[in-house]
Amino acid sequence: MGFEMNMFWAVIGLPAGLGILLKGANLLVDGAVALAEKLGVSPLIIGLTIVAMGTSAPEVAASVKAAIRNMGNVAIGNVYGSNIANLALVGGACALIRPLSVKTGVLRRELPVMLIVALLLYPVLADLSLGRIESVILLSIFVGLIVFTVVSAVSESKARPDEVRQVSEHIRETTGHTDKPIVKSIVYTVLGLGGLALGAHFTVESGVFIGEWAGLSEAVIGLTIIAIGTSLPELMTCVVAALKGHDDISIGNLVGSNVFNTLLVIGTAGAIRPFGITARLVGVDYWIMIAVSAVFMLIAIFCKRIGRISGALLLTAYGAYMVYLFVFTPSV
Repeated sequence: MGFEMNMFWAVIGLPAGLGILLKGANLLVDGAVALAEKLGVSPLIIGLTIVAMGTSAPEVAASVKAAIRNMGNVAIGNVYGSNIANLALVGGACALIRPLSVKTGVLRRELPVMLIVALLLYPVLADLSLGRIESVILLSIFVGLIVFTVVSAVSESKARPDEVRQVSEHIRETTGHTDKPIVKSIVYTVLGLGGLALGAHFTVESGVFIGEWAGLSEAVIGLTIIAIGTSLPELMTCVVAALKGHDDISIGNLVGSNVFNTLLVIGTAGAIRPFGITARLVGVDYWIMIAVSAVFMLIAIFCKRIGRISGALLLTAYGAYMVYLFVFTPSV
């Protein structure tokens, strides 16, 4: 940070960093949505791509910062923790506010892809390290998925022109977006990215200092403090969407963010600086992430929605996971 970190600056830096992350994510989403609106794609696709990109950007920035500091456990723990928080904490909270209906296309395509992508991580991280070649492979898969999603969205929008006229209304009702000149949209996007980088710097530095002071391991710091902090944009976006009744944005954001986290965040962090991780992140926490993803998918498939009872169960599971991390394995 340019000065010696102490508890005073850490206590100030953590909330300040989270605030900058939130503002940066808001600016990025607003600018990106303004640029993408002309495509006339469905709200679900916007949730899976543009909104998911914006709300996952804090994870990218935080994990890259951790990787540069050679703190691989924080970088990977952030992804695992964010993925678990997105589905159990954010998804559970949104379902309690208002049950989330899930479209058939999401059940058949997006949810299985989310789980498959997560399963791809095991052979990559099984040797407790992440190299540049493996990271490039993850990034290549990510690019392929994005291209496929965008091409499919454009094809669907051309086949269903009536939906194009509805997109602007959905965006404005869900995100408060107003039409912007192209230059202003680009400025918002650039400022958002800059805010995310700055916010991640404060969040990681302060969070790691406080966690180490409390005797927490790097893995637990990444799985809790950093993960929850960088999941706040997903929480904010999904709660607003749930309150307004736009389930497509909520579900698309959750599923898209997890795919982004798994491929883009880990791939970018490892490509910038290869790193090693502790065995617990492959032997325990990885499988907890897989279990939460599988349970979320099964609930959606069999119930065709995430109801209030399911939401309560997801939140309870997340609470139990926090107890496990802080009480039983704080220094592991």
